[in-house]
Amino acid sequence: MDLPATALADPAWVTEDLHRARRLHGPASPTVLGTIRWYSASSVLVAPALEPWVHTGAARDPALESVTFDVTADGRFLDARSSRALDGDAAELGAALVPAVDSAVTAFAHASGAAPRALWAVAVDSIANRLLWAASTVGRPDTAPRLADALADQMERAARALPRCVWQGSPRPRFTTVGHRLVLRRSSCCLLYEAPRTRDDKCVSCPRQTPAERERRQRLLLGP
Repeated sequence: MDLPATALADPAWVTEDLHRARRLHGPASPTVLGTIRWYSASSVLVAPALEPWVHTGAARDPALESVTFDVTADGRFLDARSSRALDGDAAELGAALVPAVDSAVTAFAHASGAAPRALWAVAVDSIANRLLWAASTVGRPDTAPRLADALADQMERAARALPRCVWQGSPRPRFTTVGHRLVLRRSSCCLLYEAPRTRDDKCVSCPRQTPAERERRQRLLLGP
């Protein structure tokens, strides 16, 4: 079903969504549930803007007023679409991303008690991951770090001009190589492993494990 992305900026809606998340993930704390939900929402939110930008150089608007989600009855974010194209380059895209992300971060922080800086770090990782995925689908994964750096520069300018925005350019998107594969080096944690139904089940790229364990698991998944 359709959900206007403006819901992400409504603390009352986010509070209701935490109840749906609790039925899905078990009785975790609001901070854990809010972070899990934002991890998913942020990735889907930025996808319709970033994927065409990587593929064609022409982005679509990530403003919450322009984006509509496709969600399940239990609140999982499946996909999103943007109703408006952007005319400009990375500067316009970065300037549009920052207020969209910050409005949602503010609402999720208010409703869940999660730290805004932690939620912003999740969003930065979502942006980096979407850039890498999009670049990989056209056989150019090595372009992702350059695109991420260019976009982060523009986002930092926009963030410094936005009152009370807690993200001022750090953390930035980070990448590393595992074998011959370029992968995201996460700065954030989705906290999924703290939910009762996925207890101790950490993502392969989770930063809350030793570097050696993370690389071992990534090599098992990706190959040498």
